[in-house]
Amino acid sequence: MKFVRHIIAACAIVLLLVSCDDNVVFEENKAIPDGVWKNTESVRFQFNVTDTVSFHDFYLNLRNGEEYDFSNIYVFMEMEFPNAKRSIDTINCYLADPSGKWLGTGLGDLYDQRFRIRNRKQFPLAGRYTVTIRQGMRMPELEGIYDVGFRLAKSE
Repeated sequence: MKFVRHIIAACAIVLLLVSCDDNVVFEENKAIPDGVWKNTESVRFQFNVTDTVSFHDFYLNLRNGEEYDFSNIYVFMEMEFPNAKRSIDTINCYLADPSGKWLGTGLGDLYDQRFRIRNRKQFPLAGRYTVTIRQGMRMPELEGIYDVGFRLAKSE
């Protein structure tokens, strides 16, 4: 029964993510095997940038289950530029309110959230960028994280 709920939730999320949004430049979500995010495993996204004039917003997409033990999650996001320079950000994302109620949209026992992590940024260079995200919770494994995604959209 739990498997069926996960399939239904995944289908609903896919429908939401593929709905029309003219501002989206790039979006990809990747499943975490067995819903256990190991601190040795990172999630990697690559995209090409041709527009160095427009402003962009960067988002982190997360899907967690009710079995996740914490109200927040720290992640490290590394961006590699076309000239091989890198920047690293530490991001704290709140998944539940102080009373323990899960935030975001939920279907069954899964909850989806999108966090804006950079606002109105311009790309300094055209070319291929790589974003690598890994969990930073000081635990070897985090149970209950099912998907991690990156979204890039033109600022409105």
